[in-house]
Amino acid sequence: MTWQQRIDAALEARRAADALRVRTPVANGAGRFLTHGQQRYANFSSNDYLGLSQHPDIIRAWQQGAEQYGVGSGGSGHVSGYTTAHQALEDHLAGWLGYDRALLFISGFAANQALIAALTGKDDRIVADRLSHASLLEAASHSPAQLRRFAHNDAAQLAALLDKPCAGQQLVVTEGIFSMDGDFAPLGELHAATQRKAGWLLVDDAHGIGVSGPEGRGTAASLQVKPELLVVTFGKGVGVSGAAVLCSASVADYLLQFARHLIYSTSMPPAQAVALLAAFNVIRSDDGDARRQRLAYLIGQFRAGVNALPLQITASQSAIQPLIVGENERALRMANTLRQQGIWVTAIRPPTVPAGTARLRLTLTAAHEPADITALLEALHVASE
Repeated sequence: MTWQQRIDAALEARRAADALRVRTPVANGAGRFLTHGQQRYANFSSNDYLGLSQHPDIIRAWQQGAEQYGVGSGGSGHVSGYTTAHQALEDHLAGWLGYDRALLFISGFAANQALIAALTGKDDRIVADRLSHASLLEAASHSPAQLRRFAHNDAAQLAALLDKPCAGQQLVVTEGIFSMDGDFAPLGELHAATQRKAGWLLVDDAHGIGVSGPEGRGTAASLQVKPELLVVTFGKGVGVSGAAVLCSASVADYLLQFARHLIYSTSMPPAQAVALLAAFNVIRSDDGDARRQRLAYLIGQFRAGVNALPLQITASQSAIQPLIVGENERALRMANTLRQQGIWVTAIRPPTVPAGTARLRLTLTAAHEPADITALLEALHVASE
């Protein structure tokens, strides 16, 4: 089979399964509304949970940062790309989240890949929740360490896997809030099982930071758990982009030596770090509290209404509200019906989710109004018929 035949066959297989991914250019994908072509849609696909991507203080901070530092960092942080703006953000995050150090990465994907690649060797074992994000599972599968998966949120099965002999160290991997199901990990039970075997727990809290816990400190803080490794990303509740790893001082020094994504990638623009610091100041303020309360109200409104519809919804209490449809074709058809009614929702299909669990992944944000939720529920009623 030639290169072109291989590519054509793979694309055809995706098309046949109604699983081909496409991108659609929109005028603005992060606000309450988005525009495609000449039509405006109520946006229920954005991860901008607190509506901070449009916050005037954060926009102004980025503009001021660009005026001071320019629009790029100029290089890796190990060369010339680590500025006082990066240092101020790292120091803020470490103090706020209760860790010795924070290290900035260009994305959550890069942070997860760098952590697992740098820390694990052939004698080690990675034990991951089977629904962990692709960045975690891909890094684990590429690592020389043994990979074992435990049933979703099943602390008992995790403990059983950790009990098996291991010549090296054991790293347990999970998310705080799962991106496709919207449910919370039982971090207290997982951490206890991990500590009993002297392992370390890595929690990717991409969908919890800013939204959950006191002052928006995330899922782990809400459960009073301090994992050895905490990854927080900035493209969801924080409203910007990028990520950070929170860890001990010695682990930070180790990663500065051995985390290749950190060493060989151009660091985020300093102006972005200035904007992120402004975003965390909003998250910790009365405004941040009000946005979290508003989001909680809208989630309650939605769940009260959707339970009356003939749809299968998960038990999620987060901003992620998946409607399990089942077949790919039906998920695509329902998403199209919703768009015809002015509602922008994305159909999520395998391989992103397990076969037979295609879904409409609805996300609610503090930028929505109660009337938007009502319109969504009415559109879902039509789409489910």
